[in-house]
Amino acid sequence: MLYEISIETKERCQVIDITDEVQRLVYRSKVKHGIAVVFTHHTTTGLFINEYESGLIEDIKGKMAELVPMGAGYAHDRIDSNAHAHIKASIFLNPEVVVPIDQAELHLGTWQRILFVELDGPRHRKVYVMICPCPEFPEE
Repeated sequence: MLYEISIETKERCQVIDITDEVQRLVYRSKVKHGIAVVFTHHTTTGLFINEYESGLIEDIKGKMAELVPMGAGYAHDRIDSNAHAHIKASIFLNPEVVVPIDQAELHLGTWQRILFVELDGPRHRKVYVMICPCPEFPEE
């Protein structure tokens, strides 16, 4: 089952916790055991799993900006001035995360959250969630 999450970003670089929305989709799917594949098809966004704590998020954003600064003479900037966003997405993030589902719950650690990262906002973005049942556990 493929689902879509719409996201309106408000900042150039923004981290958004989408865990609760993905969990709602798992409930909606009625899959009790399987996997959720969360995917962004935008090349200046990405996903990761980590703690969603404001200090940590600021540290991550700050370190990415330090290591890959905007406007540092990148060749791609001749086209649309967002090379830094493409590079950050390629080096630091993934276009997908995969999370096990057990008893209709995302099987995440205590502090783990599914985080969507905008690197070239503000924009309208879409994240896709494929929920796949595990054939080893027939659904009741």
